[in-house]
Amino acid sequence: MKTKILFGLLVVFLCLILPGFYNALKIVPYKLRAKGITQSIRIALVTDLHSCDYGKGMRDLLDAIDAQNPDLILIGGDFFDDELPDDNTISFLKGISGRYPSYYVTGNHEYRSGAEGFVRKMAVLKEWGVVRLSGEMRTVSIKGARLKIAGVDDPSAWLDKVDNLEQTVGDFLKQLAQVAAQPRDGLYSILLTHRPEFLEIYSQSHFDLVLAGHTHGGIWRIPGIINGFYANGLYKNGSYSPNHGLFPALSGGLYEQGGTKMIVSRGLARESTRIPRFYNRPELVIIELVPE
Repeated sequence: MKTKILFGLLVVFLCLILPGFYNALKIVPYKLRAKGITQSIRIALVTDLHSCDYGKGMRDLLDAIDAQNPDLILIGGDFFDDELPDDNTISFLKGISGRYPSYYVTGNHEYRSGAEGFVRKMAVLKEWGVVRLSGEMRTVSIKGARLKIAGVDDPSAWLDKVDNLEQTVGDFLKQLAQVAAQPRDGLYSILLTHRPEFLEIYSQSHFDLVLAGHTHGGIWRIPGIINGFYANGLYKNGSYSPNHGLFPALSGGLYEQGGTKMIVSRGLARESTRIPRFYNRPELVIIELVPE
């Protein structure tokens, strides 16, 4: 009897637990209606790479993007890492350079690299033609349509002025208010940001779509039961990186508040995470905007 129980537990482990650690890249599509466009526009949202490895020359990730044929790439921060070398990130940026219009906002790990490291990483973006949005809004023309794309820095940008991250939120909100006040001319508007936890404030800024990341490795899921459990919190003594608790409500997917939609990517980080992903595969988000 004991042997049968042990065998049964082993079968459960193999069938239910082991597949949870499968971490191959996943394509996650969304289709949204957008005003002012006459044909579909495809956007690739890539976040939180943390300079992880996706094959020689980053071909696994680059080929996945090419197969989706996006018109635009938006990069939601933490593409660099403060511990891993920049080689994989540079290979990716080189691979998309001159092929896709690409826009970038900072995450928290760019700033963790220190002032010298931060400047070096931003120079890499410029070298490969990726536009950094730092509290500004751009008009982007695609397929005869125009979109407004805004971007804000991660709150960590102000850490050198104050003692902790919580005190930087005021400066972050000032930057957000400044960019939200810029004219949109009735065009479909997208806010690119790193952190999803400010959804209520984003919705008050009346962007049509918000794109975010930040909640990635360390988040465990039980599909259909728990959308997000922050496993990293088990050893961080209550310090939760996603900044909204042990069970983060905005840990990946499509959310809506006050007419604003927000898509949160589960990110691309793999080997940089201290606790492995569980039923939380790295994802490439593809957003298709279609005419209303």
